[in-house]
Amino acid sequence: MRIALDAMGGDYAPDNEVQGAILAAQSIPSTTELEVVFVGRESDILASLSKVDASKLRYSIFHADDIVGMGDEPSTVVKKKRNSSLYKGIELHANGGAEGFVSAGNTGAVMTTATLVLGRIKGVSRPTIGSFFPTVNTRPALLVDAGANIDCKPRHLYEFAIMGSIYYSQILNVVTPKVGLLNIGEESTKGTEIVLQTYELLQQSALNFIGNVEGRDILFGEADVFVCDGFTGNIILKFAESIIGVLKAKIKQHADKGFLEKIAVGAMAPTLRKVLKEFDYQEYGGVPLLGVNGVAIIGHGKSSPKAIQNMIVRAVDVASKNVNGLIATTLASLVIPTDNN
Repeated sequence: MRIALDAMGGDYAPDNEVQGAILAAQSIPSTTELEVVFVGRESDILASLSKVDASKLRYSIFHADDIVGMGDEPSTVVKKKRNSSLYKGIELHANGGAEGFVSAGNTGAVMTTATLVLGRIKGVSRPTIGSFFPTVNTRPALLVDAGANIDCKPRHLYEFAIMGSIYYSQILNVVTPKVGLLNIGEESTKGTEIVLQTYELLQQSALNFIGNVEGRDILFGEADVFVCDGFTGNIILKFAESIIGVLKAKIKQHADKGFLEKIAVGAMAPTLRKVLKEFDYQEYGGVPLLGVNGVAIIGHGKSSPKAIQNMIVRAVDVASKNVNGLIATTLASLVIPTDNN
């Protein structure tokens, strides 16, 4: 399986991308013949490869001169930066040169370019991005939408729930994931008109819909899939990303208070490391762009080699488990609500 990797996308590109690809090759079962296609400036990629042992990595290089910066407007990439690693990587995937695309670059640019170049799965009004959150349970929670769509209609949220449920089921091997609609209360009569209409649609669907859920329910894993608009979802995502930093800072503050506190913190260190690890975005890699006619995994700009590794592994999982095919088949069998809803 070939995965196109935007080698110039992250803040520490291409070193972290190269190291992450090597880690991915080591972690993916030998039954999967992984080949990573590094897309970007060949000289820079070769320089990074020369610093590491890449003897066990199957790779090729697809040269692209230009780079999409974090400050670039997403809409300008298709018009002005078609020779960028981001555009060329997605185009390579669209043309069948790779089974998936991975980037730690400009999130908006990846979403916009992937939607335009790959197109949408038939029946999808708007692609969405989903993000995993750790919970007190043995499996994580998936939040959709995590920031792709600020203003949503009930039909969009309805589709997000379907795509999120299919993705969760295939990636985590859960037959009927519990789907919850994020709201300000559990009562079916609460929320905006859009949320109320979405509730009705989900209640009538074949999904394992458990009703309204609240923000406090996410980390307690009251549902497997939490559905909301991208405005709400992105606020929750950014808040969650701050948790690990705050906890580390508070632990250090207590350790600096005195000798006894330092001993107490030291005794708890192994447990603390395990807990903090679960909140580390690197453990989940990137977020999938669901609804496009292809496999696109988007990572944090500061993605470490470990995060890049997990993004590549996730791309392989999505491609091999036919997530897009199942989404297309499911939506084709449904009567999608009209734009008036």
